[in-house]
Amino acid sequence: MVSILGHVTYHQGELLDNTVDQPKAESPGADNKDDEELPTCLMCVCLTGSVYCEDVSPDMTTVPPLPKETSYLYARFNKITKITGKDFGDIVTLRRIDLSGNLISEIEDGAFSKLTQLEELSLAENKLVKLPMLPAKLMSLNVNHNQLKTKGVKANAFKKLSKLAYLYLGDNELEAVPPLPENLRVVHLHNNNITTITDETFCKGNNTHYIRYNMLEVRLDGNPLMLAQYPNSFICLRSLPIGHYK
Repeated sequence: MVSILGHVTYHQGELLDNTVDQPKAESPGADNKDDEELPTCLMCVCLTGSVYCEDVSPDMTTVPPLPKETSYLYARFNKITKITGKDFGDIVTLRRIDLSGNLISEIEDGAFSKLTQLEELSLAENKLVKLPMLPAKLMSLNVNHNQLKTKGVKANAFKKLSKLAYLYLGDNELEAVPPLPENLRVVHLHNNNITTITDETFCKGNNTHYIRYNMLEVRLDGNPLMLAQYPNSFICLRSLPIGHYK
């Protein structure tokens, strides 16, 4: 049986084409980004600019190759254990990444460094003990329910994030409140091991006229901390933190 389709001649059992160069078969393990995109969109749901890989079966243990121009990735409730510098390296269009509910215990320090458009990052419900370098335009970071201790959070991890408005650090093992950026609106620090705060934690101890207008909500409940012992620590806030006072 012979059929003609455009300039391509098909014979039963073979393909003859004298005018169109056919792609050569890739050897196993060959790096072909275009071929890698298709399995991701068969395993996940790919819509315009969005990839949904939630609770994938069989188990997803690594970040899948993403189609170019991906803006939103939702890969929740899988078995991903590590984020490498190559996972998002060339997807500079990413604006939101949600990796909640995985088994992530390690993130290479440069994993998010090229994501100049990233605004929202959720790593909640993982096994992180250390935070990586964060992109400058980040507006929301959720790392609730991890295993973060103060030594795993660099002193300037958040301070330079001038656009960060929502910071969720609840249900970790932090012993102190990290330095916070000026524009922060909401910070959750509940259920940690914070035992003390100072006049500089939220306010500027030497400036009694300073008001932190942007800060709307602070959660410190569930810490071994009696907030009534630190009355001068909240004088710049528009409302008192949620926590234990007596």
